[in-house]
Amino acid sequence: MDLFRLLFGISLTFVFIASGEAALKKGSRPNIVLIMVDDLGFADLGCYGSEIETPHLDRMANEGLRLSRFYNTAKCHSSRVSLLTGLYCDQAGSESLSRGVTIAEVLKGAGYRTSMVGKWHLDREPTDRGFTRYFGHLSGATNFFTGDETFRLNGELFSDFSEDFYCTDAFVDYSKQFVQEMLDENQAEGKNAPFFLYLAFNAPHYPLHVREEDFRKYDGRYSGGWDEIRAKRYQKQLELGVIDPKWELSERPEMVPAWSEMNSDQRDIDQRKMAAFAGMVDRVDQKIGELRAFLEAKGEWDNTLLLFCSDNGACPFDRTRNLHLDPWDPESYWCYDTGWSHVGNTPFRLHKQNQHFGGTASPMIVYAGKDVNLGVPAGHIDNTPTHLIDIMATAIEVAGAEYPKQADGLVEELEPLEGLSWLPILTGEGEVAERDYLYFYFGENRALIQHPWKIVTHRLGAWELYQIDEDGTEMNDLAQQYPKRVAAMAKLWHQVAEQKDRLPAKRRGPVSQQPAPNLLKDGRPNRNP
Repeated sequence: MDLFRLLFGISLTFVFIASGEAALKKGSRPNIVLIMVDDLGFADLGCYGSEIETPHLDRMANEGLRLSRFYNTAKCHSSRVSLLTGLYCDQAGSESLSRGVTIAEVLKGAGYRTSMVGKWHLDREPTDRGFTRYFGHLSGATNFFTGDETFRLNGELFSDFSEDFYCTDAFVDYSKQFVQEMLDENQAEGKNAPFFLYLAFNAPHYPLHVREEDFRKYDGRYSGGWDEIRAKRYQKQLELGVIDPKWELSERPEMVPAWSEMNSDQRDIDQRKMAAFAGMVDRVDQKIGELRAFLEAKGEWDNTLLLFCSDNGACPFDRTRNLHLDPWDPESYWCYDTGWSHVGNTPFRLHKQNQHFGGTASPMIVYAGKDVNLGVPAGHIDNTPTHLIDIMATAIEVAGAEYPKQADGLVEELEPLEGLSWLPILTGEGEVAERDYLYFYFGENRALIQHPWKIVTHRLGAWELYQIDEDGTEMNDLAQQYPKRVAAMAKLWHQVAEQKDRLPAKRRGPVSQQPAPNLLKDGRPNRNP
């Protein structure tokens, strides 16, 4: 055992509710299953407007509730930091998590059994940070059929990739295995400890590796093109009530051609790419349905709280190679580009990495078994502004735990919890406590929300200002009309960036007075329009 692991056999000082009563229902504390998918847009599930078949997630949405204004950080690693720690990314120490503790560490200290499966994308390993069991890859992306050298099983190198290996399937297989092991431990020890399972799918992150049967299911469905599909998704979103009818559908990016203007060969290539993406999403839904059936068979589903979200908006980066190979060939490397990512992010503007809502808006489904007893009507859609940083606070309250006052072994003092509990939303008994702001940052993209106002800059272009209750798709920039508001909110962004997120000066310099450059179709900024 190395020094870091010895130190991080973390001695935490906790205060938790000794009675072990659940926050949602008197009795045993619920199991918590937290599922994050990768590069899934706001509109890529059926229950958020998509034509992709996601019946299991749709069912959970219809039996539970959906959040319509749930935000992430627009990037893979930073969203994982915020999800796990309840802090902004650099506030927590970024990938090192050096100023924060994880949900697993908190819940483990409060008597939960803990397991993780899937993509880590942070420093060290999950078994160093409160997870007793782990299977998955430490890398930011992987080959779905052959894996990579970062795969680990409980801290040890894993390389046993069979001919039929496929990440999405394997992740749910190990999820079931770990749940069974945790239940077996309970039986052996005469306990009834709840469990926390964090399942971080790599799908549908590129490469667009898809099982052949899932691809065949969608091949040809997208021959009508992105303009048609996006219009249909927008109409379905209005019908479902997941967006405000006042919000306009944002325009197709100017660098993306109209579908009708493309030649037949290019249309066929692009419809096949989207078919591969859709098949990957469909597979995730299939396997979530399988996990639910397993938990039902084990008698655990009725006492389980499940949360499902995405780490960022749909991704516009086209890094395709070996397009001549089918997407179920391990040597293939398909990606789609802005043509389809703007469909995934319907009705919003821009994409992954950007702090406009195309980058930061995510679906969030909350399902609670009947013994957990949500206090809102089935199928409820809540439009409270919420964020990944809130998941830690919510888990703590649901589990009857408290955020630790100390964390021995951390290189710096533990940061106070930033997020807020959603318990009032889940019980229907009130509103989430009012907050002063929500802060966003990644690279050259920044934003700050002081509801209902939002400032945002893309690629360090001039600050834009939107009234997001009226204009949630950020179509009507009011910066010229309200310059004092922009200045005050920009000043606050810089204060938070320096004092709370601890960004160095070079990462919080001034923005330009000129509009941001447009993106090219493959997601790169157009510096020479």
